Amino acid sequence: MRRATVSALAGAALLATLSAAPTAQAADERSVTYRGYEIAVPADWPVFDLAQDPTTCVRFDRPAVYLGTPGDQRDCPSHLVGRTTALTIEPLTADAMAAAGTPADGTVRVPVPEAGLLVSAAHGPAAGEAELVRDVLATGRVTADAEPAPMPAPPKDAAPLAAAGPQPGTYTGRGFDACAAPSLSAMNTWRDSSPYQAVGVYISGGLRACSQPNLTANWVTNTTADGWHLMPIDVGRQAPCTNYASRMSTDPATARSQGATAAANAVTAAQNLGIPAGSAIYSDIEAYTRGGSCTTAVLNYVRGWTQSLHDRGYLSGVYSSAASGIADLVAAVPNTPVELRVDHIWFAWWNNVADTDGGSYIPDNYWNQRQRIHQFRGGATETYGNVSINIDRNYLDVVTR
Repeated sequence: MRRATVSALAGAALLATLSAAPTAQAADERSVTYRGYEIAVPADWPVFDLAQDPTTCVRFDRPAVYLGTPGDQRDCPSHLVGRTTALTIEPLTADAMAAAGTPADGTVRVPVPEAGLLVSAAHGPAAGEAELVRDVLATGRVTADAEPAPMPAPPKDAAPLAAAGPQPGTYTGRGFDACAAPSLSAMNTWRDSSPYQAVGVYISGGLRACSQPNLTANWVTNTTADGWHLMPIDVGRQAPCTNYASRMSTDPATARSQGATAAANAVTAAQNLGIPAGSAIYSDIEAYTRGGSCTTAVLNYVRGWTQSLHDRGYLSGVYSSAASGIADLVAAVPNTPVELRVDHIWFAWWNNVADTDGGSYIPDNYWNQRQRIHQFRGGATETYGNVSINIDRNYLDVVTR
């Protein structure tokens, strides 16, 4: 990619780089034009027209360009983790602005009212990715056939709509998690037709792989008012012995600080969605090889995560494999101060048994006060009321107050 200097990522600063005249294009680039807006992207980025296939999954774990408004119900794999460079260009609406990501999770937003568009660039934590998307955005220009649209009115200074109490609340029964929050109409259909009454939603984290156009404060208010129990998920740094681009430090103090920062960002995201204090937020820590500095890093990260959540009035939850992250938490219980212990565990053990029995992985006297979620099967597409979603299946026995 050719390089262009961008000193600020605020919309006004980037809009100043939009020129009326085309510039020379490098051999490793391709030009993408949508509704009077032209931008140069790497030649190997595929382009998806969401108007042609509204079920396309807008995912940020692989480079791509997505044009148009995401469909209400997209065909996304249930459990994607990871983030790299990608671009979305969609009509500039209040809903699009409300649902777009934030710098904390690796998203740069550029409203282009001259073309009536919102351009959002996703990037991961790998070296050079943030610079790459800045360079891509700097090539954007408005063409003669653009149709302007006004900037959506900013929201009034009012408190976010609130969920119906702390989440996931008091519930025993089945739940599911999906990479992208389903539409309200899909949630209504599944409420009436499926065995599920709880849903896991990815609210924050630098490795959040799917776009979340449906996940707004209004969505949270409506789903919880309709009886759904929410499992808020943050997918951030992973164990240092994995291959993920964003990993915990092997220095214990740094890992603990990283966990605290992740919790602070997750609380901000939860509050913006109207998920109140008293709720549990679950840190998604994918499977890893236990032992040595890897285990030490995870435990310190979780301690920082837990302390920071408690300081802000939230409960600490951790999702992980029963054989790795959960096993390390179990082993650490005797040496962990009570105030730093995880409040809820969400363990992945795909034994196809819908209960919260942890078998040999989790002693019966640990997290036995309605503090468990069991992910008992992963990656299955289920259909209720003609609405199909690829989900992971869970069974909950939880209380939050």
